[in-house]
Amino acid sequence: MRRDEIAAGLAEVEERIAKACRAAGRDRGEITLIAVTKTRPAEDVRILAELGVRDVGENRDQEAAAKAAELAGLPLTWHFVGQLQTNKVRSVAGYADVVHSVDRLRLAAAISKEAGRLGREIGCLVQVALDDDPGRGGAVPADVPELADEIAALGDVRLAGVMAVAPLGEDPGKAFARLHEVALAVRERHPGATMISAGMSDDLAEAIAHGATHVRVGTALLGRRKPFVR
Repeated sequence: MRRDEIAAGLAEVEERIAKACRAAGRDRGEITLIAVTKTRPAEDVRILAELGVRDVGENRDQEAAAKAAELAGLPLTWHFVGQLQTNKVRSVAGYADVVHSVDRLRLAAAISKEAGRLGREIGCLVQVALDDDPGRGGAVPADVPELADEIAALGDVRLAGVMAVAPLGEDPGKAFARLHEVALAVRERHPGATMISAGMSDDLAEAIAHGATHVRVGTALLGRRKPFVR
């Protein structure tokens, strides 16, 4: 039964988070689990909600918009965690509560414009590039404080913090330590920007050890991905 599979996955992930918190001397309440449900049907999200999960992550607008519309009655916070092009902002602004992949002012300004049009406030995380792969997006660490200042000055968006993906082939602990330094620099200028979105199925413990407040977990929670069918 799918509910039993998801409940078992959730219990396992919760234990991993709790263990990582104990090792880092942190309280479990400091960590928010974002269930990354890309390629999974809306019914999986509904089951997660019934099991107490409130934060859902998606990375493709077409898929996310359909699910968010279908599940509009549930008490969920929707996180857009994928790369976002400006031509998709109008749609994403309609359902996303937080956009994790803001790496340039033009994108932040487009989100601000659409949020204002819709009468919403959307949280923006500055995506930090921890490697030299341009395909993964992100602002270079040296540019992040200035970009954060520019986002904070916009209307209808809230500078929420920073986000990153650990580089392939590198010790994730070292990468997340660099992210934590950037996060502290941003927080020094903007005390309300407290979110650090880092860590996924394979490296959530390292992320928690280096200050992550939000972990984005898909495979460990829901199993291997399947093609999305509307």
